[in-house]
Amino acid sequence: MSRLWDILKRNTMLIVLILVMILFEILIRWNTNGYGSLFRPTNVTNLINQNGYVVILTCGMLLCILTGGNIDLSIGSIVALVGAIAGVFMVNWGTNIYLSMALCLLIGLGLGAWQAFWVAYIKIPPFITTLSGMLAFRGFAWLILGGLTISAFPPGFSRYFNSFLPGTGTPGENYAFTITVAVVAALALIAIQFWTRLKKIRKHYEVEPMWELLLRLVFGCFVIIATGHLLGRDKGIPVILILLAVVVLVYNFFTMNTVPGRRLYAMGGNEKAARLSGVNTDRLMFFCYANMGFLSALAALICVARFDTANPSAGTNYELDAIGACFIGGASAYGGVGTIFGCIIGAIFMGVLNNGMSLLGMGADWQRTVKGLVLLAAVIFDVLSQKRKRLS
Repeated sequence: MSRLWDILKRNTMLIVLILVMILFEILIRWNTNGYGSLFRPTNVTNLINQNGYVVILTCGMLLCILTGGNIDLSIGSIVALVGAIAGVFMVNWGTNIYLSMALCLLIGLGLGAWQAFWVAYIKIPPFITTLSGMLAFRGFAWLILGGLTISAFPPGFSRYFNSFLPGTGTPGENYAFTITVAVVAALALIAIQFWTRLKKIRKHYEVEPMWELLLRLVFGCFVIIATGHLLGRDKGIPVILILLAVVVLVYNFFTMNTVPGRRLYAMGGNEKAARLSGVNTDRLMFFCYANMGFLSALAALICVARFDTANPSAGTNYELDAIGACFIGGASAYGGVGTIFGCIIGAIFMGVLNNGMSLLGMGADWQRTVKGLVLLAAVIFDVLSQKRKRLS
């Protein structure tokens, strides 16, 4: 019984996400007399396309939070600024799309490095530094665009973020391919989990009971295949989903399986002790904020491709979505705690909230109220958990 209770505590947010999805499904069906559904194939596709930027920004924000509860308030403004630059390059100047994308990513990295220098080496608090960036970068976006918008990006650019695999995107055309990819992904998940378990056993590490592993695999495979089934009934696999999977897997591997990744957790747990142990905390801090700029630029390219517009108001409140997803997904406000997959669950939760409330016809005022209360509840839960650990 105690083991089952531990599993439930570790997966609290996942259980809450499932319950919220069931609640929205019931409310939407009741509100539409059975015609609407949260799990319609087109709605699942829209959920992925509309929230891709949250997943990418969340991966970068988690690294910043791990260093000691620090955040980056400038990412929404970087999205607007890099989007404006992309519009000037591709639309106004007709620059090659590949060169334009590379330059935009480098500019985003440069903006992140600019802030990282002040945070890591001059020791200006991240809140102040990124607040300054939030104001300055947004102002530059307005100056570059002159308060106007740039639209009609080259079709070749939009194709890389808005198309589907492998065909034209006709509903149902790609079902066989999509479900095959989902089955292969499920089999890969099974193989990786068993290989990881065997590796731990060989090194005489403690492993979870077999029934717990099998339960997790059954649930994971069901989610993968069900998602593949729904996407296959629509237009197939969105290209953006492939990009998101690559980003998530790379950053999960970095945090869980590399020396710098483990040092981030050590730094967040006790920065002074980590420094005395030989960890270059300044370099780690610089990396986290420079990386945040790079991922913000990637999110900017996704957003301008999706909206086909560069707008100086783009990216508004994106930083709040990323911060909220991290804390809802289990990251600690004190730093040193959190996982990529946990934060992705938080990002999905935020997306489901947005999508579900929109389908129910709730206005933006109520949506912000609900998201604010959910974020507060997540932070309260974290603070109380930390107090309980210290007392025990």
